[in-house]
Amino acid sequence: MISENQVIVSEDLQIKNMEKNHQLAKAISDVSWYELTRQLGYKAEWNGRQYIKIDACYASSQICATCGYQNTDIKDLSVREWICPKCRAKHDRDINAAKNILAEGLRQIA
Repeated sequence: MISENQVIVSEDLQIKNMEKNHQLAKAISDVSWYELTRQLGYKAEWNGRQYIKIDACYASSQICATCGYQNTDIKDLSVREWICPKCRAKHDRDINAAKNILAEGLRQIA
């Protein structure tokens, strides 16, 4: 992943807080999110690449990646898909968030 990209962007998730949710704790621990992000940072530095972490408070899943409208009704994690009331674009919550996280990371280094 590092050798194929100049820039890697991820959200700086609060892993310790997420592990307090007993329904998610095992799944979060199993994927070793902390170790993945630590290795990404290390390998990026080693290979002269940029690894950017976006603040966890950034509303990545609420912002329409098409028009920029912020839909505060999307805070509920059970909402997996939504339609932007402004431009009518249909979004998968996770794909939309990924697009916004990448865009924010690129904006930060521009």
